[in-house]
Amino acid sequence: MAEYKLLLPSMGEGVMEATIISWMFNEGDSIKEDDSVVEIATDKVDSDVPTPVSGKIIKILKQKDEVAKIGEAIAILEVAGAGDAVADQPQEPKSVEEVKTEIPNVDSDVVKGLEAAMESSKTATGFEGSDLYLSPLVKSIAQNEKISDNELQSIKGSGLDGRITKEDILSFVANRTAPAAPQVATAQVSIAATPAPQVAAQVSAPMKLNEGDEVIQMDRVRKIIADAMVKSKHTSPHVTSFIESDVTNVVRWRTKHKDIFEKREGEKLTYMPIFVHAIVKAIQDFPMINVSVDGDKIIKKKNINIGMATALPDGNLIVPVIKNADQLSLSGLAKAINDLAYRARNKKLRPEDTQGATYTISNVGGFGNLMGTPIIPQPQVAILAVGAIVKKPAVLETKDGDVIAIRNLMFMSHSYDHRVVDGSLGGMFLKHVHDYLQNWDMNTEI
Repeated sequence: MAEYKLLLPSMGEGVMEATIISWMFNEGDSIKEDDSVVEIATDKVDSDVPTPVSGKIIKILKQKDEVAKIGEAIAILEVAGAGDAVADQPQEPKSVEEVKTEIPNVDSDVVKGLEAAMESSKTATGFEGSDLYLSPLVKSIAQNEKISDNELQSIKGSGLDGRITKEDILSFVANRTAPAAPQVATAQVSIAATPAPQVAAQVSAPMKLNEGDEVIQMDRVRKIIADAMVKSKHTSPHVTSFIESDVTNVVRWRTKHKDIFEKREGEKLTYMPIFVHAIVKAIQDFPMINVSVDGDKIIKKKNINIGMATALPDGNLIVPVIKNADQLSLSGLAKAINDLAYRARNKKLRPEDTQGATYTISNVGGFGNLMGTPIIPQPQVAILAVGAIVKKPAVLETKDGDVIAIRNLMFMSHSYDHRVVDGSLGGMFLKHVHDYLQNWDMNTEI
C-alpha cells in the first residue's frame, strides 16, 4: 500500500486559498475515484473537491473552517500500490548554497539571479525574520491600501494559526482610522494667539441593543457580498438612468414559442435570454460599455461575457457568467442561462463559472419590483436591472390617430461608472436595449 496526499486543486484565476466547509467522509472511510470528498468555499464560489484516486482516508489534515492554500495537502489516502507515495506536496525550495553545491562551476551571474529570485520569494510570501505570513491576495490588498508593516502586525488574524485572511484585512481597511493631517506652521497674528480647538477623531458609536433584539452573525458569503458592495460604492461614482419599455411583442413572442421550445429542447424559455440578447446587441453598438478601469487606463474587453445575478435559496446572491454571449443563439442563451441558474441554486458551479463577466444583468422584476438601482460589480463599469412586466394602459400612435390600449410595460434601470461612462453613453446604451425589446420581431426564430 502507498500513501497519497490529496491536494487542494487550482480553483481558477485569482483564487489562492479555500476554506473547508465540511467533509463528506470520515477517517477510515473508503472512497472511489471521482467521489466528492470535501466541500470548500472560496471568495468566488462554493464547490466540491473530487478525489482522483480510489483508496481509504487515513488522515484528514484540514478540518472544518480551516483554510488551505492551493496545492496544499488536505488529506492523506491509502491507495493500492507499493513504494514511494503516489503524490506529495511540492518540495521546499532549495537554498542558493544548495544549488551552488549541486552545480559545479556555476556562473556568478546565475548565482546573483538565484539570490534575487530567493529574495523576491521571501517578499512575496511573508516578512523575513517574522512568523507573519501573507497570501498573495492579502499582500496585494495591503500594497494597494498602503498598509504598513506595523499595521499588519497589529491585525489579529482569524485564519489558521492566526493567519491574516482576506476578511481580516478588508475589515481593518473599513475600520482604519485616517492618519492625522500634518500640522502646518502659520504666521503669528497676535502676541497671545488663542490655541486652536482639538478635533476628536470620529469613532463609530456602539450599537445599542434593546430587549428582544436578536444578533445574527453574517455568514461567509454575506460578508463577501457586503465587502464587495462597499468597495464598489467607494470605487465607482454611480449614476442610474431609467426607461420604460413596451415589451408586448416580447411577451406575445415568448407565449407563442415557450411550449414548443420546452417540448423540443426539454428547457424552459424564460425572458432572460431575450434580455441578454438585446444587451449583447447594444454592447456591439456601444463597445465602450464593455470595459474595465485600471488606474488611469481603460481596458476595452474583446469578449462579451454577461454576468447574471442569481438569488440563492439561503438568501444570498451569486453571479454566474454566460461566456461569449455574443456567439450564442437565443436557443443557446436559454440553455446556458438555465444550466447556470440550476447549478447556482444547487451549489454545483465551478469557480470559473463566476469569473470574467464584462457586463451584468439583474432581474429585480422576479420579486415583483418595478425597478431598482443596482450596484456595479467591480471591475465592470455598468449593470442593468429589469423590473416586473406589468399590464398598463398606454397611448399608441396609429395611422388613424392616438389610441389607448392595454400594453405590457417594463422599467429598466442602468447604473454606470461615471469615471468612464458619461450620461450620453449610459443613456444611449439603455435606449438601444429599449429599442431592441420594444421593436422585437415576432418572426424571430428560436
